[in-house]
Amino acid sequence: MIKAEELKWQNISEYIIHMYKSEDLVRTFAFDLNKITDYLIANIPVSASEKKEQVLWYAALIEQMRVDNIEVKGHLNELKNLVSQLSKLHIKLIEEDKIYQNINSKATPFIQNQIKVSKNTVRDPIQICLNAVYGFLLLKINSKGITDDQQKMLDAFGNLLSYLSFTYKEERIK
Repeated sequence: MIKAEELKWQNISEYIIHMYKSEDLVRTFAFDLNKITDYLIANIPVSASEKKEQVLWYAALIEQMRVDNIEVKGHLNELKNLVSQLSKLHIKLIEEDKIYQNINSKATPFIQNQIKVSKNTVRDPIQICLNAVYGFLLLKINSKGITDDQQKMLDAFGNLLSYLSFTYKEERIK
């Protein structure tokens, strides 16, 4: 089982989406660590020590969500900062990287459409991509299908986020 911190350094976009899912799980269980332990962690096929690590991780997540005042909605300040870093890298790559420019050009019509769908409540292209990928993850979890056009959008967003995450990781190593 990959840990969140490992994922953070391997693929920042996947980490952010994983954390969105974790925030929603905490909310689903009404911030009750006992319910999270009984219904979620107890069923993970890992050792007792790894389960204890998971309990401690969720306890820390619950505390941070309360500190950041996101009990009902919103995302951790850390995640907002990471999205901001990715957005800055996105702008830099659009200016400097021909491969990324091509990937971005394929995603841009979908991004613009999603901005309209959100009624301009979400305007950041990277946040749009992350929200869409997370939304499609939720659809998949709920065994709901997607249209061919939605799959094309998901592919374009996935390609953009993959390249962005790879570059983010490479820049962190330097």
